[in-house]
Amino acid sequence: MTSSLHRLYSFRRCPYAMRARLGILFAELQVELREIILKNKPPQMLAISPKGTVPVLQLIDGEVIEESREIMIWALKQNDPQGLLDAEVIHQANALIDENDNEFKHWLDRYKYADRHPEMTQEAYRQRGEAFLQVLEKQLAKNHYLMGESISIADIGIMPFVRQFAHVDREVFYSLPYPNLQRWLQHWLVHPVFTQAMTKYQPWQEGDDVVVFP
Repeated sequence: MTSSLHRLYSFRRCPYAMRARLGILFAELQVELREIILKNKPPQMLAISPKGTVPVLQLIDGEVIEESREIMIWALKQNDPQGLLDAEVIHQANALIDENDNEFKHWLDRYKYADRHPEMTQEAYRQRGEAFLQVLEKQLAKNHYLMGESISIADIGIMPFVRQFAHVDREVFYSLPYPNLQRWLQHWLVHPVFTQAMTKYQPWQEGDDVVVFP
């Protein structure tokens, strides 16, 4: 079956893919969703994005967007009813996402997979990651969301990674002295848009009916 929708290759548990799905949901767009298995990536995805990472968005006109942040921003530029790209905070929001992607993710990966990185202890990796958590805690001491009283791209761009950090050891995370960050994360974990983003879909196979998301 041929789809007249933009096509998103995604993997439910990947924080980058979560970020892209959240952008699409807040933009109130619909896409054709192809849920993949990372150990068995479909050749259709690899043909348009040989690097083999998710998410990948193939637009109707054939253009391919391979980076989660670009997908998120592309979606919200189509439609942004809640003002997540608010011009007054966009520069600061982008700087915070830069720090998440370039610094925090490095320590997050080593904290989560400490056995693969024996140069330091898991606790040491966690403490390095906490430097960014402290930045977020300071932001959230002033506001309900990272950039103010409204949701911005900083929230949806960063939350999936904080969630992953917290879930390495939930007991430890919730014992840390970051009450505002913990409140913010708990708020997001039950947020209806996030729960919709985390809906389970069967892995896509050629010949399947089109799955429309959401």
